[in-house]
This record gives sequence, structure tokens and C-alpha cells, in this order.
Amino acid sequence: MTARTHPAVDSGHDEPSVDVTTAARSSVRTGVVGLAGAAVNGLLGSLLVVVITRGYGTVGSGAFFTAVGIVTVTAAVCALGAETGLIWMLPRRRLGGRGDAARVLPVALLPPLAAAVVVGLAGVLAAGALGPRLLDAGAGGTPLIVASFAAVPLVVAMTLLLAVVRCVRPIRAYVVVQSVLVPVARPVLVGVAAIAGGGVLVGLTGWLLPAALAVGVCLALVVGPLGVGRGAALRPERADWSAFWRFALPRAASAAIDASAVWVGVLLTSVLAGQADAGVFGAVGRYILAGQLAMQGLRVAVSPQLSRLLGRGERAAAAAVHRQLTSWALVLSWPVYLLLAVFGLGFLELFGPEFTAGATGMTVLALAMLVNTGVGNVQSLLLMGGRSGLHLTATVIGLVVTVSVGLWLIPGYGVTGAAVAWAAGIVTENLTAFGSARAVLGQPLVDATLLRAAAGVVLGVGAAALAGVLAGGRGLPGLLVALSVLAVGCVGLVTVPDVRRFVRVTMRQLRGDVEAASAGATSTSPKGR
Repeated sequence: MTARTHPAVDSGHDEPSVDVTTAARSSVRTGVVGLAGAAVNGLLGSLLVVVITRGYGTVGSGAFFTAVGIVTVTAAVCALGAETGLIWMLPRRRLGGRGDAARVLPVALLPPLAAAVVVGLAGVLAAGALGPRLLDAGAGGTPLIVASFAAVPLVVAMTLLLAVVRCVRPIRAYVVVQSVLVPVARPVLVGVAAIAGGGVLVGLTGWLLPAALAVGVCLALVVGPLGVGRGAALRPERADWSAFWRFALPRAASAAIDASAVWVGVLLTSVLAGQADAGVFGAVGRYILAGQLAMQGLRVAVSPQLSRLLGRGERAAAAAVHRQLTSWALVLSWPVYLLLAVFGLGFLELFGPEFTAGATGMTVLALAMLVNTGVGNVQSLLLMGGRSGLHLTATVIGLVVTVSVGLWLIPGYGVTGAAVAWAAGIVTENLTAFGSARAVLGQPLVDATLLRAAAGVVLGVGAAALAGVLAGGRGLPGLLVALSVLAVGCVGLVTVPDVRRFVRVTMRQLRGDVEAASAGATSTSPKGR
């Protein structure tokens, strides 16, 4: 893998110097690996939540989710945006012993790790005061807070090294660590702790241990490609520091907001409504984030590619990649969110009857996530184009809306109030980011293909959901009916010639059969017909 030593300056021209179809085709081949990892991650993440909720109940799971929220939010703040800075800068550097990519490591790693140690130590010292305020009495608040803050440097190291792996190794290496190794280990260790009668603190320890394993694996993966020990210079130049942190520092706050997502709601709910409500909201949030994994998998796969395209000023190619991946994300994610909106009661019954109080909140958040996935990864377009300031603006606006509405509604409406607050923040942030990305790129981010895909998904899933509600209500029986109708409908679609042709073309793209895929794409396009 090679890239330019320094980011190219945007030429300001809209005409690409690389083939747009080739860029989009490459994004599909890379994206399928990310999607596979996201699917595995989503399934194992849902299994983890089942283990936590079944093993510890609403109060115990509320304490568990609160502790995880502390780790997640604090680590995201201490990372200082460096993980995104690595993904932006490394693809534009040369790898190997004679390259300059290794010089980025001290620049990107040392300040966040130092911040993590300082903040973690401060949190440990303040645990006695924070415990009673964040957790209910008798929940073992102080030891949980101590463990959470003590783990912050470890989680920051894992986050940054995973970003390096994402840039210097094939995407499958990143997927194996991030989407398989860590998600497999967590439910196993937490489940063993729960079955053995260990408390929430023991379960949290099981949740944290896979991060240490991931750090070791990542170190082994990045040393070779970066040329560490083989002549690569590790001493950065002054220009490396300024270029990196000019980009990363505006991203620091937005990265913390992005990573905290559901955890801000969990912490607010724990403080304003109680630990049991926080447990219910955490379970609802798990479903909502699981539905987003398809888009996250695609973003993981193509962010370095977007950085290279936008670094060369290839705005049309970047927009083409964005439109194609948004169509894929919409087709994969909207069915999940439409079913969550209609059958939230049935999904939450899997966690236990006490969790069904979050059904209304599930519906509200699922509808908001249709907007999130519908606009696509506009945040990645801004970040990989070097416009971290605009991204920060969008995320700050979204956070202000979430917290403001949450302080207003959570005391009186609990889980539902927290869901409305988060939904308002989601919609506000994504529409703001979409408008900014459209203005910066000067290219259309929505096309007829995307609109047709959205209409088709709404009609198809809506019909299946209606059949399920009429036959079995909004609980598990209705959900099973809807899923059965959808399965029959998908089988029927395969008999349509145009659909079969589209599937064949896509599979050729994924295998890298460039000429055949290009010919097939022409024959299946509206103009071709």
C-alpha cells in the first residue's frame, strides 16, 4: 500500500482524474468485508446485551451500562480525535522501512495516552464522590467507578491501534480483531462471571479484558507494514505535529460525542430517572446501534479510500462512492429500523418482561435512525475531506439538542423522554452534516437509485409489518409473521429477471471482475434498458 507523502491540495475542479465507476466498484468489494464484520459484531453485541440483562436484571444491568458508559465516553474524550486523524493521514503516507508513515505514531499516540493516564487517575481518586451520584445505593458504585476509570488508558490504546490496523493492513485484519475477537470474548467472559455468581464488578472485568488482548494483536499487526525496526524513522518533524493536530483537535470533541451516543442517554437517565430506567434505555440503545452496524461496516471499509480520493480533489468519485454505499446501507438498515419501530415490544420481550417499558422509546428512536441511515455517511465525507470543524459543529448542535431535551423530559417520562431527546439530537446532527457535506463537495449526494431503493424498502417492509400486526399484534407472534412474509417476498424477488441480473453484477463486482461488472452495470442501468 502506498500513498502520497503529503496531502494533495484540492484542485477545485469537479472533473475526476480517476474513473468514478472503478472507485465505486472498489468500494463495494471492500465494503462487503466491512459488512460481514458488522453483521458478526451486531449478532455478538446483541448476545452480550442478552447476557447482561438476563444475568443482572434491570438494576444490575443499569449499573453495568453506566460503568461501560463512563469508560466509553471518557476514552473517547481522551483519544483527542487521534483515531480519525490516523485514518485521515496514514493513507496519504508511504509505508515500509523507507516510508514516512511511522513518523505519525508518536504524534498520534503520545498525547492521547498521556491524557488517558491523567484523566484515569483523576477519576480513580474521585470515585468515592462520583459513585453515589451516578449509581443507586448498594450497587457497589465506588469499585465500579474505580475499575471504569482505571481501564481508560487501555481502551484508548486499543482504539488508536485499531485505527492504525485499519489503514496499514487489509480490511479483513481489522474486522477479525474489532468485529470477531473482541465481540466473541466479551459475552463469553461476562456470561461466565454471571453464571458463577460474580457481581457487576466481575462482569465488567470480563468486558474489559478483551481490550488488552486486542492491544497485543494490533501491535503485532502494525509493526511490519510501518517498517518499525527495519529503518523506518519514528522521530516526527515539526510539520507532522502541526498537520496532524490541526485536523485532529476539532475532531476530538465530535469523536467524544459520536462515541458516547447512547451512553449520554444512559448516564442522564441513571441520574435523573434511576438505575432501572437506565438499564431499560441501555437495552433499547443496543438494538438501535445494532441496526446501524451495516453503515458502520461500510464506513470502516471505505474511509481510507475516501481520504485518498478527496486528498487528490476527486470529489465526483467520492460522491459516487458515497451514493452507492448509502444505497447499500439503506437497503440493509431500513428493514431493521422499520421492524424495530413496529415491533419494539416483541424485540424487548427477549430481554425479559421488565424491559418492555422501553417499547415506545424504541419506536421513536427507530424512526429517527431512518434519517441517520438515509443521509448516509456524510460525517465521513466531511472528516476525510479535512473538514473536521464542520463535523464538530454538527455534532455539538446535536449534543446540545439531546442534553437540553433530555433535561426537560427524562425526569417526567423516563426512558421515553430519553429516547425523544436522543432522537431529536440524531435528526438535527445528521441534517446539519448532510447540508454541510453537500455544500463542500458541490456534488449530488442523492440520486434516483437511492430514492427508488428507499421507496421499495418502505413498501415491502411496510406490507410485511402490516400483515404481522394484523395476524399477531406487535409482540413476538406478530414479529415472526412479519419476518416470514419478508422471507417469502425475498424469495419471490429472486425470480424477477432484473433482480437476478443485478445480483449477478454485484457478485462480479465483489469478485473483482471489472470488465464483466462494467458491462453488466450498463445493461441493467435505466439508460441500458
